[in-house]
Amino acid sequence: MQEKITTLAALAKHLELHPSSVSRALDPARRHLISLEVVQSVQQAADRLGYRPNRAAAMLRTGKSRCIGVVLPDINNPVFPPILRGIEDGLRESGYFTLMVNAGGTRQATEEQVRNLLAQGVDGLILATAHRKDNLIPLLRKESVPVVLVNRVDIRAGCPAVVSDDPAGMAQSVDHLVSLGHQHIAHLAGPQTLSTGERRLQGFCDAMADVGHDPQRIETCDDYSIEAGKAACLRLLQRCRERPTEPMFTAIVTCNDLVALGAIEALRGCGLHVPRDVSVTGHNDMPLMDRVDPALTTIRIQHHEMGRAAADLLMQAIANPDRSGATVMLHPQLVVRDSTGPVPA
Repeated sequence: MQEKITTLAALAKHLELHPSSVSRALDPARRHLISLEVVQSVQQAADRLGYRPNRAAAMLRTGKSRCIGVVLPDINNPVFPPILRGIEDGLRESGYFTLMVNAGGTRQATEEQVRNLLAQGVDGLILATAHRKDNLIPLLRKESVPVVLVNRVDIRAGCPAVVSDDPAGMAQSVDHLVSLGHQHIAHLAGPQTLSTGERRLQGFCDAMADVGHDPQRIETCDDYSIEAGKAACLRLLQRCRERPTEPMFTAIVTCNDLVALGAIEALRGCGLHVPRDVSVTGHNDMPLMDRVDPALTTIRIQHHEMGRAAADLLMQAIANPDRSGATVMLHPQLVVRDSTGPVPA
């Protein structure tokens, strides 16, 4: 049995190549500098002889870990796995790997997880946890830590971010419902401490004003969850019972698919049918939204593309630290399914 090779120098000697050529061949970010034939030869030999690059040694030599920290607010939320997959795909192409942590949704937990990642020597951070005014972002930028935000923004700007065009998504939902004859449309808004909640609420109000309808039937959810959506919808229904002279809403635009599922549960519990009595739209097009009953009309966000774009922005920030922050905005798409229908006769 051939002895296992554990150093790059030994692998280079075995292949009769210069160590720099072997190093480039094993580095996804630099292998384009040498021929495909050499890359394949080096990789096959490394696999056959059991050689694995020593990242700890490389970090001591270069000061770079080639590792990026990714902080998610809730790994159980179906929105985030496709974003993470896009980040991983983008970073892998640049020769980086991902160290993901779950912050649990609280600011204190987020700050603790960020400290842990920095202690591991990550070369940069991608945060899906930002609040509208996030005290953590200025501190990281002051310490020259490359940071990119994904799915959310800090409204004070200055930090690169990738988001969906939330106002455009809200306008698509409202326009769809208006085309079905709905005039009395309610909104279950997301937490206003988050840019997604604030931007979707503002987008709903603007879209309603554009079509000449009242945008005042609004309830804010405590978080993006089925439970919060159900509770907010029940509050909305209670308000309607307390104001019997006002027209009952015939449709609800929600801030999030999970919130939409909670709203549907609340409506059913009150004896209302979706969409015969009340139409409901979601936002995100999470996995399996076409399999629920009724299949959910929603706004599809480019989650995978969002993750890839965040990875690209971070690579740019690492390569050019003095570059000013940019916001990449991706276009959403309305997906019409069974949870919306014509206004009740």
